[in-house]
Amino acid sequence: MIDKLVIANRGEIALRIQRACRDLGIRTVAVHSEADREAKYVRLADESVCIGPPAAAGSYLNVPAVIAAAEVTDAGAIHPGYGFLAENADFAERVEQSGFIFVGPRAETIRLMGDKIAAIRTMKEAGMPCVPGSEGPLGDDDRENLRIANDIGYPVIIKAAGGGGGKGMRVVHTEAALRNAISLTRAEAEAAFNNDIVYMEKYLDRPRHIEFQVIADQYGNVVHLGDRDCSMQRRHQKVVEEAPAPGITAEQRDNIGNRCVQACEQFQYLSAGTLEFLFQDGEFYFMEMNTRIQVEHPVTEMITGIDLVKQQLKVAMGNRLPFQQEQITFRGHAIECRINAEDPDKFLPSPGRIVQYHQPGGPGIRVDSHVYNNYVVPPYYDSLIAKLLAHGADRAEAIARMRSALFEMVVDGIKTNIPLHQRILRDAGFQRGDVNIHYLEQRFTQ
Repeated sequence: MIDKLVIANRGEIALRIQRACRDLGIRTVAVHSEADREAKYVRLADESVCIGPPAAAGSYLNVPAVIAAAEVTDAGAIHPGYGFLAENADFAERVEQSGFIFVGPRAETIRLMGDKIAAIRTMKEAGMPCVPGSEGPLGDDDRENLRIANDIGYPVIIKAAGGGGGKGMRVVHTEAALRNAISLTRAEAEAAFNNDIVYMEKYLDRPRHIEFQVIADQYGNVVHLGDRDCSMQRRHQKVVEEAPAPGITAEQRDNIGNRCVQACEQFQYLSAGTLEFLFQDGEFYFMEMNTRIQVEHPVTEMITGIDLVKQQLKVAMGNRLPFQQEQITFRGHAIECRINAEDPDKFLPSPGRIVQYHQPGGPGIRVDSHVYNNYVVPPYYDSLIAKLLAHGADRAEAIARMRSALFEMVVDGIKTNIPLHQRILRDAGFQRGDVNIHYLEQRFTQ
């Protein structure tokens, strides 16, 4: 059993984990930077520990400080949330070596899936469809790299093996641009991830981004909880997510969902995870696996009725999953809008004091947020301040409820991207479900 848990994160996910712990009778320790001293989740935690200065490198990314906080509070486990240290295999290993439970996958699994080349190789061995590519890291032989690109067919995309978050990627349309693109991507990857290994894939020109949620226990039981469409993106950062993905047939969903389960069984996955795919011309192509809880997990919770964070905690305590695949049912449709503290046209961050904050309500509406009246949005971290969700009997009702909720939501004192979401929800292409990962930038940010 876990009786006390350190939440090694901040913002809405820290509050989300705290609420799940309260349901399970687990006491919480909020670790925080000096900038987050007055945060809601800090005040509501059973205990709190300041672990460093505002900059994340000295606080939320400070592994010794996080582990020391668990030691001095006599906690039994650490939940990393998403971002920061959530997919850091060395951190997960240090947590376990220090005698604490890491609420997430095993360190070796995080390390395997964090290496995109190794992850693709593992998924291919498990029978997962993948984007045609270099079948491994690119070397220094320019002629060999040209041959690989010609075999794949232009355009191609160069990707960092240790990449993530939209960093370390470069599209190449011609032979003349290939050598320079590989060199630039290597340099960017080394600077961002301390790993200059890159690989090559076919660049799909109009794919959708569709992902599958899985959860697994330590006894080999794995289930998938359906798919999510995350195609509305800007610079590879998700803006709107929904479940289920529009236009995907039950047969397609079952086929790829079952393959996800089989792959996770094969490499003995543990905890919650997400397998991400590109989808074009009726075909799925595995892209990567995120070994953590996702920002957009609430849309899956709303259509399945399953609390993913509570299941993460229960699995970490050694419990078996309380359901099997055939017991998973999907009800209605859910949409999530990420409300960010940023200019809705220029996308520049907009930190500052929120002088008035009002959350919308009504049937099917959920808001995951850590902000309140007079809360000061700090300039040091991600700009996400709330996740606004709407659930309906079908997609049309979910869209209608979301439009109403966006109209009702008030965040004064700073700029937010609520106007952008209102434009998206009115857009005919979005209403038809006829979008791809380039749609938002091409239509809304020219």
